[in-house]
Amino acid sequence: MKKGLSPTTGRVMLLCCAMLWGGSYPIAKVAMGVVTPQWLMGLRLVGASTIMLILFRKRIVPYLNKSIIIPGLVTGLTYWGTMISQTVGLTMIEPGRSAFLTSAYCVLVPFVSWLLMRQRPAARNIVAAALCLTGVGFVSLGSGLGGLTISTGDLLTLLCAVIFSFNLVCLGKWSRVIDPVALTFAQFVTAGVCFIVGASFSEPAPNASWLAPGVLACLVYLFLGATMLAQIMQNVGLKVTPPSQASIIMCLETVFSMVFSVLFYGETVSGAAATGFALIFLAILVSQIRLNGRLLERVGRKAR
Repeated sequence: MKKGLSPTTGRVMLLCCAMLWGGSYPIAKVAMGVVTPQWLMGLRLVGASTIMLILFRKRIVPYLNKSIIIPGLVTGLTYWGTMISQTVGLTMIEPGRSAFLTSAYCVLVPFVSWLLMRQRPAARNIVAAALCLTGVGFVSLGSGLGGLTISTGDLLTLLCAVIFSFNLVCLGKWSRVIDPVALTFAQFVTAGVCFIVGASFSEPAPNASWLAPGVLACLVYLFLGATMLAQIMQNVGLKVTPPSQASIIMCLETVFSMVFSVLFYGETVSGAAATGFALIFLAILVSQIRLNGRLLERVGRKAR
């Protein structure tokens, strides 16, 4: 009998996904010194979609029928909404503040899951999410978070957190009935088209400077690693990981981003950041205890 994906493998995939996304921050920063934001995201998604179709044609083509239209549109539009609201918001507020507000999705996911899938959040969901959010807040404080006033940038970044929580839950739901690779492809195509259309109307056209070796190297990482590979691992991992727990693991994206900044840019880790690391680690432990309890309960039911 063919064995399914184990919960441990799913969690490792989500952790690797967070690492790749964390590494994408300094890479994208270099790329956006030349390439404008919407063109960068549009080319990133269209490029990743093309490569996916070449490499995974046998897994994608069978699902390219009317059954994938709604899932592809919903996940693609929510992914586009997440990225565009975060990008625009980031132009108005500090990066640390943006990271803190975006991570509000950790708290929102259990409630969105309750709304869409009738999965009532347990007490440990709420405690773990609150711990993780507090930890990410301390990490952001270590990066120079400003005063907590609500601006347009704040509201756009909070909107990003809301939309991403819906995207995460929808991916978890449809990845159980649609091949995650095919769903990722549909999501990327939808979001990529939205970005290309938006860039065509609001940003300068591509030019020869985008073909510089350094820029191309950044684009390759963003296409293959931070976009295609990371999203596939996220969608596959979501098949065996509850959305509330997945959101906590992927909160480590912010931690990895800071680690890479320390390693490659010489940034120092403050006491606030160290406190944030500890709180996030504690949140993951709390989440693990809940998962183990659920597994034991399932084993007990099967034994009966």
